[in-house]
Amino acid sequence: VQLQASGGGLVQAGGSLRLSCALSGRTFSRYAMVWFRQASGKEREFVAAINWSGGSTDYADSVKGRFTISRDNAKNTVYLQMNSLKLEDTAVYYCAANEGRYYSDAAPYRYWGQGTQVTVSS
Repeated sequence: VQLQASGGGLVQAGGSLRLSCALSGRTFSRYAMVWFRQASGKEREFVAAINWSGGSTDYADSVKGRFTISRDNAKNTVYLQMNSLKLEDTAVYYCAANEGRYYSDAAPYRYWGQGTQVTVSS
């Protein structure tokens, strides 16, 4: 399984970005997908997760109401729409995949994307 994340960049506070993560090498719909982030000097933290069908999602409290995770199984891609961005959202964002259910803990995930930098400026 290979994961390719994209869509990061520099945005002003209050702005929006959409991250994408494409999976190749396996049947995408077998996998729950998740986004984590890691700010400089901090531990990796859970952001959002979605099950194989898109019918179940979960979010960190810090992003609820601002971020939306979705997936397109026909395109083998998961998305993270980020609105009302805050300075504290600045981090490297990683997508990960797990065959089966999703977890908010990073440990169960075997497959990881390379990360995409999101920088929110004032």
